[in-house]
Amino acid sequence: MAYGPHRDQFLELTLPEGASPAPVVVVLHGGFWRAAYGVELARPLAADLAAAGFATVAVEYRRVGADGGWPRTVEDVAAALDALPGLDDAARLDLGDVTVVGHSAGGHLAAWAAGRALLPAGAPGAGPRVRVTAAVLQAGVLDLERADDQGLGRGAVREFFGGAPTDEQHALASPVRLVPTGAAVLCVHGTGDDVVPPEQSERYAQAAERAGERVEVRLVPGDHMVLIDPAGSAWGVVREWLRTSRGGGSRGATLGP
Repeated sequence: MAYGPHRDQFLELTLPEGASPAPVVVVLHGGFWRAAYGVELARPLAADLAAAGFATVAVEYRRVGADGGWPRTVEDVAAALDALPGLDDAARLDLGDVTVVGHSAGGHLAAWAAGRALLPAGAPGAGPRVRVTAAVLQAGVLDLERADDQGLGRGAVREFFGGAPTDEQHALASPVRLVPTGAAVLCVHGTGDDVVPPEQSERYAQAAERAGERVEVRLVPGDHMVLIDPAGSAWGVVREWLRTSRGGGSRGATLGP
């Protein structure tokens, strides 16, 4: 389903069997915001969650090298979320219980979406129509200033911004600057991740704590990519947290295994 005119502005909705409305999980793929990586990374996770009883939304968005980057990429994520009430199947979605799940740069986008209610009027993505009630950040790039200093992804942050980012851009885009979110948040990170170091999740949790909010951090064995294997134990941690611990209007809903 298209949420904009560009070829990459679309979402894929998968509805679960059983009672409606169902809690919603929006899956945002990673790939350092680059066009080489797409929604195919999100589809296996979305399918697994739909089988577990969630209405899942896999989102494609404009990326660096294909008309994306700041601010178009985050504007697309905002537009996809805000399009949910207008979908033909909106009555089958519990829009009071919306979780965002994202891996790597998708973790950045998920955390940004959770915190966008804090954005000032007129900023890209400000004034959300759909409130995020929970977020799962899988090896997320959550402190953009630190990531830029470290050159993560061979300079991916500067590619995303189209040059050296300003402090104002960090304030509008970096999740560590957009707390407290008011959402339940889980950070999952592989102890052997040498692409996005676990420090990124820890810095986000520390920023949230300073803002008066608790973020759960779970360190799991494995590298950067083990987190998005739907058959793996790291994904099992996410699935169980979504089943039992997320915030939202349908918390405690009966979901599949």
